[in-house]
Amino acid sequence: MKVVYDPAQKRHYPGFFLTSGARAPNPETPARADILLSAALAAGLTQELPPDLGLAPAASVHTPEYLDFLARIFTRWQRIEGASDEVIPNIHPDRRDGAYPLSAVGQAGYHMADTSCPIGAETFTAALRSAHAAAHAAHRVAGGEDAAYALCRPPGHHAFKDLAGGFCYLNNSAIAAQALRGITARVAILDIDVHHGNGTQGIFYDRADVLTVSLHADPTRFYPFFWGHADERGEAAGLGYNFNLPLARKTGDDGFLAALDRALTRIAAFCPGALVIALGLDAYEGDPFAGLSVSTPGFRRIGAKIAELGLPTVLVQEGGYVCDGLGGNLAAFLDGFGATHRVPRSAGA
Repeated sequence: MKVVYDPAQKRHYPGFFLTSGARAPNPETPARADILLSAALAAGLTQELPPDLGLAPAASVHTPEYLDFLARIFTRWQRIEGASDEVIPNIHPDRRDGAYPLSAVGQAGYHMADTSCPIGAETFTAALRSAHAAAHAAHRVAGGEDAAYALCRPPGHHAFKDLAGGFCYLNNSAIAAQALRGITARVAILDIDVHHGNGTQGIFYDRADVLTVSLHADPTRFYPFFWGHADERGEAAGLGYNFNLPLARKTGDDGFLAALDRALTRIAAFCPGALVIALGLDAYEGDPFAGLSVSTPGFRRIGAKIAELGLPTVLVQEGGYVCDGLGGNLAAFLDGFGATHRVPRSAGA
């Protein structure tokens, strides 16, 4: 299996982070990518640099207004007298169906859901290369490979079509799913990150061609708070094509795997031709966000169970933060997935 990754993704190095009203070191550091790449290579994957695919992958799921904002906002922000080193919103609209502001400050509030997605000089470049990794991994699978791993950093599943948030700018999992639509009428996205993939849900919420399924810590007391509840089933043509499985805080291996069984049953009922795994490793019992309590052997079991679907699969890296178990958790997942994953030649037709 290929690990698709570009070192240029490390150029994004956010400094600002606010948690419970207090400044703290930002956990979305370039070191995450170093640890994950080392683990992937040690697991036998071979690295491949994604080609420069321009704006097309991002434009397949994001609005041109938003992409223009991401491309130019840092330069515009620096023209403001006394501006912060990074773009950080200080005002948010109470609705998003009104006038579109002309000012950089107003647009930052409009396009950034929270303060956990600061934009620096290299943020857009890094996010675009992360999106290229996801798209290229999807193109490999579309071309006949059974699976590919996109080491995406910065991550993407909190990014809506026109809104950044939670360390995310471009929705890599959505980009991969949209690319796979070129080979099959139906694609499923399974998100196993500790946080609900609210951006992914939002992008596909009114669509019936992409099923979105998410296992995550119950958002009533956990980020992203306002999305990820069990009664969110989709709307319009997408009604019944979104399935959330919120889990009690500190849920461990057995509880997670029981929920995963329900998720996989729903995916099988959708009969997709390809699968995207939004591979968060932050459900780990030792992850700094401490939402769930999956063990390292648990990730091996999770990988093996998902692989039983036998679908062409793109693994897209989402969360999973620097801790002693990060690399081992990826290795365990890949080991379990690789030991079980077999794609019948008719799959994806």
